[in-house]
Amino acid sequence: MKGRPVAGDPHVKIDMLSQPRYLAGARAMIASLARRLGFGESDCAHVALALDEALCNVIKHGYEKRDDQHIWISVGPLEGQCCGIRILVEDRGRQVEPADIRSRQLDDIRPGGLGVHIIHQGMDHVEYAKRDGGGMSLLMEKRQSAAVASAAARKETA
Repeated sequence: MKGRPVAGDPHVKIDMLSQPRYLAGARAMIASLARRLGFGESDCAHVALALDEALCNVIKHGYEKRDDQHIWISVGPLEGQCCGIRILVEDRGRQVEPADIRSRQLDDIRPGGLGVHIIHQGMDHVEYAKRDGGGMSLLMEKRQSAAVASAAARKETA
């Protein structure tokens, strides 16, 4: 696979079918994991929304709404100076040039088309890549401030 994998072995791996019925569960799971990693409610909601938009884009654009295809989600903590969460979403859908993945203009008022914008607004790092053998990968990272990460570490050891 091109692009960066989740560092080390991911702590959580999910293989889900490209069915919208599973989106609520994926959102709840990622929000809960983000909460356990020390994020506040607002950041948990941003991370969950970014994952939801990513999955919706895979289903709608990558798989053209086919509901029998696989989507893989790998999740792990960001470690080092700034703690956080790293999420990798992979599929075997239609490949596109990563440079061509962008949101529509915000002044173009109409429904839809803002998923990429929402992902970039909610996450600190977003990286699209073509997968070797077909499909796409999306790496998303959300970091905590040093103060928040320190408080979370103290809470985890208490």
